[in-house]
Amino acid sequence: MRRLVVMRHAKAVATAPSDHERGLAPRGRDDAEQVGRWLRERGITPDAALVSDALRTRETWEHVTGAAGWDVEADLSAALYAAGSDSAFDLIREVDAGVGTLVVVGHNPTMASIAELIDDGEGDVEATTGLVTRGFPTSALAVFTVEAAWADLGPGSGRIEAFHPGHG
Repeated sequence: MRRLVVMRHAKAVATAPSDHERGLAPRGRDDAEQVGRWLRERGITPDAALVSDALRTRETWEHVTGAAGWDVEADLSAALYAAGSDSAFDLIREVDAGVGTLVVVGHNPTMASIAELIDDGEGDVEATTGLVTRGFPTSALAVFTVEAAWADLGPGSGRIEAFHPGHG
């Protein structure tokens, strides 16, 4: 059994020289740290992380890992920055088969789409309700149990076990 954590980056500043260079707003840093504590309290520790190479996702990862107490180096991905859901699934399918828990930190609408597509509809009712009714605002994340190998990941191949609504 594997575990997949799909997360949208925390709240970013409104402007920067380019979208790629937008960093986190003060609230975003606080929200990311809250998410890190939430993950630590649930005993979730990743073996690997796939993180968009945009500044706001890198900073989100840094604040989450700091608060969670993790020492996991992220695989920074330029491809994830611009990926749609099909491309994001392809990137996840390339993850080493030995990885038990993977965290993916990216952007909407892709992260919301991945979370909705991967869910088999048989998971935790409260988490499913949260995902459906709250959407996927900044700092939101969904935790899935995945029976399939990463190489076989696709729509309906995960079961939601927890949802954090973030603070969009």
